[in-house]
Amino acid sequence: MSCGKHHDTDCAEVLDKVYSYLDGELDEGNCADIRQHLDECHPCLEEYGLEQVVKQLVAKHCGCDQASADLRAKVLDRIDKVRSELAR
Repeated sequence: MSCGKHHDTDCAEVLDKVYSYLDGELDEGNCADIRQHLDECHPCLEEYGLEQVVKQLVAKHCGCDQASADLRAKVLDRIDKVRSELAR
């Protein structure tokens, strides 16, 4: 995914880090790079918005239930497959 413009931080790198960004797991330098990229790149901003909504829905409906490592791996694998299909 890309808007076709040059960015200091590559679109794929931003999308790979979006969950870490949403979870507050990145250092301030990485956060600043991602914020700048999202300000400049509409397609990534839309993807970020979608990821944010999904995360909020999961938190709302799953409460404090912890997903098993197996389920987490399956979900992340499926996300990667869908993301690669969308990138084609």
